[in-house]
Amino acid sequence: MNKPPYWIALQLIFICVLSLETEIHGADRIFRMPNVVILLADDLGYGELGCQGNPEIPTPHVDALAAKGVRFTAGYVAAPNCSPSRAAIMTGRLGTRFGHEFNPTGAVNEELGVGLPLSQTTLANAMQKAGYVTGLIGKWHLGGSARYHPMRRGFDEFFGFLHEGHYYVPAPWDGVSTWLRRSMLPGGGTGRRTFGKVTYSTHLRYEPAYDANNPIVRASQPVDEHEYLTDAFTREAVQFIGRNSDKPFFLMLAYNAVHSPLQGADNYMAKFGHVDDIQRRIFAAMLANLDDSVGEITQKIRSEGLENETLIYFLSDNGGPTRELTSSNLPLRGEKSDMYEGGIRVPFMVQWPGTLPAGTTYDRPVVSTDIFATVLAAAGRPIPSEPKLDSVDIIPYITGQKGGDPHDTLYWRQGPRGALRKGEMKAVRQTGMAWELYDLSKDISESTNLAETEPALLKQLVTDWERVNAQMVDAAFK
Repeated sequence: MNKPPYWIALQLIFICVLSLETEIHGADRIFRMPNVVILLADDLGYGELGCQGNPEIPTPHVDALAAKGVRFTAGYVAAPNCSPSRAAIMTGRLGTRFGHEFNPTGAVNEELGVGLPLSQTTLANAMQKAGYVTGLIGKWHLGGSARYHPMRRGFDEFFGFLHEGHYYVPAPWDGVSTWLRRSMLPGGGTGRRTFGKVTYSTHLRYEPAYDANNPIVRASQPVDEHEYLTDAFTREAVQFIGRNSDKPFFLMLAYNAVHSPLQGADNYMAKFGHVDDIQRRIFAAMLANLDDSVGEITQKIRSEGLENETLIYFLSDNGGPTRELTSSNLPLRGEKSDMYEGGIRVPFMVQWPGTLPAGTTYDRPVVSTDIFATVLAAAGRPIPSEPKLDSVDIIPYITGQKGGDPHDTLYWRQGPRGALRKGEMKAVRQTGMAWELYDLSKDISESTNLAETEPALLKQLVTDWERVNAQMVDAAFK
């Protein structure tokens, strides 16, 4: 039966509407819903990358991210160690606002009440609601019991481990060189001793039982993973990107490299045979392995034709623990867990070709909590006004649409330690000692304490710290 002309016209209109809808959704996909990838290194010092000025260990792939994007020379994290730093990234809020102040380790990870509070909305939650497929690969460290599982916190997929660390290959550690801390050397004595490809040292206490009750899991099911862990996480990330290249995705790739235990794969150890110190040589192998893994991720994004559609962050969760890993935070003072710059100022960069200027540096203070607001704004989603965020969309500042600093002050607290940066001045209270004062514009190494020569200025910064501190809550766990 022949259809009347008006029916044909209706069909044509319907087809046009569908085409228009597809174009609108396509535009939304390209311009309002970029893919988001956060590459989070663990315990990587401020001074270890080539783009940060260190020529000793080549890092061409991370350097390429900086060359195609924006490198923050004053990029901070919200806490000087792993778990509270990650809590801040995931919520856009200081952990001290909701009791996540300290760094759980070992069996404490599995205690009820130890984890990112369920009252907090995560970035993964927000991205799911925005229409993203979400994945976490690597280290979680925001609660090891069932209620805190990543797939209950907004992630569609999870492959990794829940506690603070993990060996890179299963015992007996074939294919790697290993460095372990001990209170006493095997056979007695102190110092350093090598047995085959395992070196023991008594320079720092002991190596935690990282793998106890802490399996590698897919979702919640343990897997028998034998590939070097950095490579395994990269493999999973490449597959995640490939599976989801036709839809907006949010990927948090949280490497445990270069966190202890120090284990360098044989092929990378061979590249650094010229490094005499075995501890430093293992660290170099781990960092080079991490850098190549970053290269695999960025290459996969390019091969899928997604480079201009993908916002990529690279940062460390805190400063490097120098004595533990040999990691350099130069020219900064201090290391992981310190409130000096070496504990909280980190390698930090972002790339989004076509949107952000390539090969530039931004020298005003930014903080890892800013990732939350920046990502939501890039996805075209409103930034919530409640609960209070410590997060700013920094893209308008990078592009020059807004002037001034994104933050009036930056605040830190962990137990008796605290710090506040305001402009170029920074007040520091390290390990419960008296407040110190530094002018970071002239003294990035925090070598000249101005507390006695500028008491009025120090008093003002301490007053500002106390004002912010009054908004915080007591720690929920230690």
